[in-house]
Amino acid sequence: MAYRNKCFTSFDGDNDIHYYRLLTAWHANDNFDFSFYDAHILTQARDSSSEETIKRSLKERLNNSKVFLLLIGKHTKNLFKYVRWEIETAMSMGIPIVAVNLNGKREMDIDFCPPILKTELALHIPFGQKIIDHALSNWPEKHSKLSAENEKGPFRYWDNFYTKLGL
Repeated sequence: MAYRNKCFTSFDGDNDIHYYRLLTAWHANDNFDFSFYDAHILTQARDSSSEETIKRSLKERLNNSKVFLLLIGKHTKNLFKYVRWEIETAMSMGIPIVAVNLNGKREMDIDFCPPILKTELALHIPFGQKIIDHALSNWPEKHSKLSAENEKGPFRYWDNFYTKLGL
């Protein structure tokens, strides 16, 4: 079994890659307290690779991940070839999911959330450095406890929690 210490990020590569790049920039910038141990640096698959080869590479990245970060934009729910497969695979592997609403919504966005995730135990948060950092550091343990109690459905932080974080 692989040592899981990475974050696997799933997103709409055509429309939302700049959000992913911002995550990596926050991690690289010493002025930000942001720990982002990116699973995508582990293996490379070229766009010209076969679907089977790409999914094998993605599975290897998931095997090394302790948390799954899903960036949810306008088109994410319609992406089945890879994004839905990544979500399904993460769920089957028991990897905690943090669903990040790129529109700033602090709870599950019923209009944009991929249908497969709507009833699953996942943390739904807005896109922002402090809240994502907190979620990446704390959701895996909280998810483990809630899973042990057979909790289901979307999870969110309440407004007073955001106030406590200064958001």
